[in-house]
Amino acid sequence: MTPSNNLPKRVKIVEVGPRDGLQNEKETIAADIKIELVDRLTQAGFANIEAASFVSPKWVPQMATSAEVMSRIARKPGVVYSVLVPNMQGFDAALAAGADEVVIFGSASEAFSQKNINCSIAESIARFRPVAQAAKQHGLRLRGSISCAFGCPYQGEVTPDSVADVVRRLRELDCDEIDIADTIGVATANKVHAVMRRAATEFPIDRLSGHFHDTYGQALANIYASLEDGISIFHSSVAGLGGCPYARGATGNVSTEDVLYLMQGLGIDTGIDLNAVVDAGQFISAHLGRKAVSRAGNAIAARRQS
Repeated sequence: MTPSNNLPKRVKIVEVGPRDGLQNEKETIAADIKIELVDRLTQAGFANIEAASFVSPKWVPQMATSAEVMSRIARKPGVVYSVLVPNMQGFDAALAAGADEVVIFGSASEAFSQKNINCSIAESIARFRPVAQAAKQHGLRLRGSISCAFGCPYQGEVTPDSVADVVRRLRELDCDEIDIADTIGVATANKVHAVMRRAATEFPIDRLSGHFHDTYGQALANIYASLEDGISIFHSSVAGLGGCPYARGATGNVSTEDVLYLMQGLGIDTGIDLNAVVDAGQFISAHLGRKAVSRAGNAIAARRQS
């Protein structure tokens, strides 16, 4: 089957479950479990896995084992293992751990930036300049992530121009890719078109990515809208790991299984084995003691059992 309506013929899925998905879990997850999850995802065929973060364990206790995880995963040649870093201390730890890509982050919302890291957007980007320079000096990929690109829990509306301004600032840091993230999951298709098209005036569209949360059930529709605009990189989380901290009880990251099922139906190549991802999702969900937040994953698992 070939993609319809001039959609991309191939997309890259960045698996963020091991980092973004697990970081808010209250119960400590053993390093062995995290390592097995990353290894299962590697074997499933992902080209890019966000495996860990080097932030203070005081702020994110779940990521305290990041160095151990990075040292013990079974790396596959050609796979990019990414880590989130907030500062030069985090960068040094990422470099020592053999990260292939470091991820820096800013917000498209001034209110969110002030509430979360007590500084302006401009100040937050300036803080990352030495990290960006060090990444380039050491030959690491550099990815920038823009939170609250479609709405903010504090200020509400976020304009496409605000997003484009942060895209430009991250471009000037020489980012290889830039993520446009719907942190609270409020986007709908028309807003996605407006934001992605405006962002693409500041950065090559083939290096922009969509990071959608499914808080209001719109993530797959928003991914399809992004595909129509030529976006060919998406982030997702196995088993839908990762809740939304601003909407109690709501889902967070769109599930990888659901995204892969969509791509399969559209005839878009991902290079990823959906069945292996379902297995990985069922594995981590069983360990966490709850059902996966993935309609496609749970349906495929149930069909197997029947």
